[in-house]
Amino acid sequence: MPRPRRELVDRPRLGERLARGLRGRVTLVSAPAGFGKTTLLSGWLDRNHARRGVAWVSLDESDARPEVFWAYVIAALQRVVPQLGAGVVPLLQGAAPPIETVLATVVNELSVVPHDVDLVLDDYHLVDGAGVQAGMGFLVEHLPPQVHLVISTRADPGLPLARLRARGDLVEVRAADLRFTGDEAAAYLGDVAGLELSAGDVAALAGRTEGWIAALQLAALSMQGRSDVAGFIAGFAGDDRYIVDYLVEEVLGRQSDEVRQFLMRTSVLDRLCGALCDAVTGERGCKGVLEALDRANLFVVPLDDNRQWYRYHHLFADLLRARLLDERPAEVAELHRRASAWYDEHGEAGAAVRHALAAGDVERAAELVELAIRAMRQARQEATIRGWGDALPDAVVQRRPVLAAGLAGAMMAGGDFEGVEERLGDVERLLAAPGAEAMVVADAEGLDRLPGAIAMYRAALALARGDLGATLGNARLAIERAAAGDDLVRSGASGLAGLARWAGGDLDGAHEAYLVCVDGLQRIGYVPDVLGCSITLADIRATQGRLGEARRTYERALRLAESAGGPLPRGAADMHAGLAHLAVERDDLEAAAAHLRRCEELGEHAGLPQHPYRWRVATALLRAAQGATDEALGLLDDAQRVYTGDFSPNVRPIPALRARVLAAAGRAGEAARWADEHRLSDGDELSYLREFEHVTLARVRLAQHADPRPLLERLLDAADAGGRGGTVIEVLALLALARQAAGDADGALEALERALRAAEPEGYARVFTAEGDAMAALLRALGKRHPGWAYPRRLHEAAAPGPAPALAEPLSERELDVLRLLATDLDGPDIARRLSVSLNTLRTHTKNIYAKLGVNSRRAAVRQAAELRLLKR
Repeated sequence: MPRPRRELVDRPRLGERLARGLRGRVTLVSAPAGFGKTTLLSGWLDRNHARRGVAWVSLDESDARPEVFWAYVIAALQRVVPQLGAGVVPLLQGAAPPIETVLATVVNELSVVPHDVDLVLDDYHLVDGAGVQAGMGFLVEHLPPQVHLVISTRADPGLPLARLRARGDLVEVRAADLRFTGDEAAAYLGDVAGLELSAGDVAALAGRTEGWIAALQLAALSMQGRSDVAGFIAGFAGDDRYIVDYLVEEVLGRQSDEVRQFLMRTSVLDRLCGALCDAVTGERGCKGVLEALDRANLFVVPLDDNRQWYRYHHLFADLLRARLLDERPAEVAELHRRASAWYDEHGEAGAAVRHALAAGDVERAAELVELAIRAMRQARQEATIRGWGDALPDAVVQRRPVLAAGLAGAMMAGGDFEGVEERLGDVERLLAAPGAEAMVVADAEGLDRLPGAIAMYRAALALARGDLGATLGNARLAIERAAAGDDLVRSGASGLAGLARWAGGDLDGAHEAYLVCVDGLQRIGYVPDVLGCSITLADIRATQGRLGEARRTYERALRLAESAGGPLPRGAADMHAGLAHLAVERDDLEAAAAHLRRCEELGEHAGLPQHPYRWRVATALLRAAQGATDEALGLLDDAQRVYTGDFSPNVRPIPALRARVLAAAGRAGEAARWADEHRLSDGDELSYLREFEHVTLARVRLAQHADPRPLLERLLDAADAGGRGGTVIEVLALLALARQAAGDADGALEALERALRAAEPEGYARVFTAEGDAMAALLRALGKRHPGWAYPRRLHEAAAPGPAPALAEPLSERELDVLRLLATDLDGPDIARRLSVSLNTLRTHTKNIYAKLGVNSRRAAVRQAAELRLLKR
């Protein structure tokens, strides 16, 4: 057995896997070169086998003859079982009987050994031929229970692995298991290699090497003495001289010429399947070649459970592409053209475009993009379209009006308006040119749609400039010019008109226009856009004070998304974020948390471009409602960072939301600085677009113990006249507090009663319950004035609950911090990081919390805390 290395990364997860293997017949450690198979086994056996005998055989090509192989195996066994028959070796060397006869003698003698024995065959791939396989099959089937076989190999052995696996006699350690995790890579690079790297550099290097241990070792070697380590890591690839030397010597140099050619020619592909490789190489039977490469662990990574699709390890692919360019540069473009044709034939536009561009065939790429834009737009893949547009030369795009217009639309959908006017001008000049021979069109139907589309895009540009009149005019023109059956242009123009009306404060007109837009989009199957429009429809209804209708809008849209079939369309996650927002307003924090958890489960890919912003805002509102002010502020800061403007008016800007959270937390001075920085004053001219900011200003004035009544009275008149019932309810609640503070008790109750009469049918709660003791006192007084009215009593109980049951031993402030985070979706390590404590310290706090609450699980602790109202505190 090789001497274990003194400096090793501790890998207990693999040790547990190897320990489980001792309960079966065979442990198979199968992975490509450089994955640490020998190091793992020698280190683990050295540490854990004081009571077991280890018979180790390090194999090479010269051991492939059966008599040599078995002589070494028996000699290794004799080192740990000295009484093993010495007469067996001469039988192997002379006119030997069948190998099974010899092995039967060995097995019989091993069966009476009083201790456990591990037989390790290292580098078994070097001897795995027909001559050795027969005897190995016999040995595996007849191993005594105290003998365990360990095979370390670069390629799966010719043994009945499926049968062993089905019987539970096989434990496997594969490349996926052997890869260094991020923590293991950090331990190796820092503790073993002695490099001082940032966490970002370690993560980048671990990702680039995909946990391949030899590559990390070679990278560490390459970094010795370098001053620009970060630059080296950023550019680290398969052309590093040490990587190249290793892969050429250990991998490529051991393959046949046919396999080397296959590897190089298919390296142009990001993923591989048999049919695609047939098309690219011009050969047949590539599926079998891929399966053989997979069995041989030749840096081929399966991408599905059926072994249909594969890819090469990134560094291996880098090397293969470099070798292809060196040895066969003239073939590269043709290989990409073949790949593009195959992907186009199989309906994968993205890959077809990518390979056409790689082949340098920009005309073909432009044609493919033009034909794909409509479907990509329907799936809300505008970012991909914009990337294609950046890769195409302007001279090619300018001769293709349908393509140019489609790229302009994709740019605006992503909030990028620079250069759109010029593109639209190019399209109009091309359409007006007397000589049509200069114009190239692949999508003839798209050409008929251009007049309406151009007017729609000009409406969008006008809206981005804030010119509402021009927006409405161009939207009408787009509807007039729309081709027969062009629901997309009609819907888009109606939506833009709705946004202009929304920005102008005409919420009923905006809602009506958006319903027309949604109806058209649903007819043509633009589900993600329907979901995006549903956000606007729900927001309008919420602003009008119609929370129930807003909730039903989100729920209808979510049902549409779930009934679409296949993966959920983009926008599904946004529906949950919207429902979470409404749940906070109803003071149903549990439902809000559930919707936000669903957002995270779906992932950002199930959201529209603004989903990262929407999720953070909704989560911040929930955290603020739970009393986690600093966390809420941090989420709002993150939301501001990821916010990208779109066509919707930004009627609830993040700075104003932050000021509200600060004011509610008693930090009036910080909130007041926001008002000064944004030059807001009580005497400003009021408009719908700044209404949220001015209501926030009134909240800040209340927190400062100033008198906001004149501002609130003006805001009430404006919101009432504009039919913005949601704003009316909020302003009346604040006006009640302001009048109470000024000593006008009757006026305060009058304003509160009016607010509650409007709020009760829609289930409003938080706008009242979050206002503290002053509002609780008003609710109690109103309840006494109307003893038969349950709504104010219910809100009073939520706003000012009675004394919570006392704990025998109260929680400390730090334990309350931990408890609040236990009520979130954060896991233990995330909570520890949030609180800047070690994981052990967090465990101690959690244990104390469980003991004081008399529970034994996180869920029970949160439930008990809710009953004791500890989270509200």
